[in-house]
This record gives sequence, structure tokens and C-alpha cells, in this order.
Amino acid sequence: MTVRPKHRVPSQAPDDGGEETPFVPVIRAVEPFDRFYAREFRSVVGLAYALSGSRSGAEDIAQEAFIAAHQKWDRIGSYDKPEAWVRRVVSNLSVSRFRRRASEIKAMTRLAGFRSDHVSLGELPSEADHFWAQVRKLPKRQAQAVALHYLEDLAVADIADILDCSPSTVKVHLHKGRQALAERLDMPGGEL
Repeated sequence: MTVRPKHRVPSQAPDDGGEETPFVPVIRAVEPFDRFYAREFRSVVGLAYALSGSRSGAEDIAQEAFIAAHQKWDRIGSYDKPEAWVRRVVSNLSVSRFRRRASEIKAMTRLAGFRSDHVSLGELPSEADHFWAQVRKLPKRQAQAVALHYLEDLAVADIADILDCSPSTVKVHLHKGRQALAERLDMPGGEL
């Protein structure tokens, strides 16, 4: 579950004497964690909310991701994109928590003696909530790609880094996700 860092390796070209120069590591200044946290917290919570559907749960998920990053900050902070690592953790935790919650609701329904395939959670207050509810019903990677693209406004290459897959795979997830959402939301043209 780590976003692979892109390490910068200095060249070891021979000097005029024909000998190799000694390896000198490139030291990258690591941003202080508190500054990183303050800059990224709001958008990370927004991503967690879009994927989990729970406002209070979104803050918990974001905190879990930031705690994990803080515990390994010497390593995570040296990555080219530590924010991508945190977003990957958030997207995995959000989808897992949503699916676990749905399973718990189904189990509680069965235990209570109610035989219903659908548990109504009440009317959603806005179109945005309806849209994100439909996104959460998509397969895991499609939901993650759609949320990162539309909520975070990330490019396909950045999404590929976060999800640890190729850009073409991200394009497939976005295409399939858009098609499914267009069908569910009765959008003309078949795609968002």
C-alpha cells in the first residue's frame, strides 16, 4: 500500500583521471509534517467523504491516513508526492469501510428478522449526495478513479501513481465508471 517514490540517483561519471567519483547521495529537504497536514487535510477529508459517504467517518479515515504517514514521515516525506501516498491510503480505507458498513447493515437486517434486499436510509438532500452515493456503488477502482478525477481534479497520470496502475488502466476505470454513472443517473448520451 505504498506509492513508490521516484528516487533521484546522481550519476557516477568518471572524472578526468579515469576513476569513478564517489557516490554522493542527493538529500531532499523534507517538508515538516505539520505543514503538510495543514495543506492537505481539507482535500483529503473531502476525498474520504466522497468515497465513504459518512461525514464523521471521513474525518476518522483521514486521521488514520495521516497518522500512518506521520509514523513513517522520514520515509513518506521524502517521496516526490507524499500526498499521493496519503490519498491511496484514504481511498483504500474509504472503500473498505463503506463495504464493511453495507455488510453490517445487511447482517443486522437479517438478524432482526427483516427480509429486505434494500435498506432505505432516507431521502438524500441534494443531487451531489445522490451522485456520490452512486459513485460509491461502483467497483472499488472505478469509484476511486472517478473520485480522484472529479473531486481532486487530478490528471490521469497522477491517479495512476496513487492507484499504482498504468495510465491506460485509469482511463478504462474512468470510462467504465462514467458509463455506469450515466446509466444510473439517466444521462443522455450514455456517458458523463
